[in-house]
Amino acid sequence: MRDRLPRSVRYFATLVPDLVVEVKSQSDHLKKLREKIQIYLDQAVPVAILIDPDTCLLEVYRPDASVQTLGNGDILTVPELLPGWELVVEELWPVIFEDEK
Repeated sequence: MRDRLPRSVRYFATLVPDLVVEVKSQSDHLKKLREKIQIYLDQAVPVAILIDPDTCLLEVYRPDASVQTLGNGDILTVPELLPGWELVVEELWPVIFEDEK
């Protein structure tokens, strides 16, 4: 971590996070979010996750690795940062109740 902490003459440290999570809003464009994630990866962020509620998909990015796409039925894990932690992807989405007839 120290090698990723540049020296700064300012009062606040310039930090590179270990994990970045971007959630696409209705007005966001995936291309812009993916470009933003690439900037994080270029700055040595080890894991970045893009959550797209419109398609119910996650994209998991790691430097020097292909993008991992996860959907309902898949389990998100980040063993390099959170050993033993897991999340069932479909638990991210809101429950939709059908009208009773």
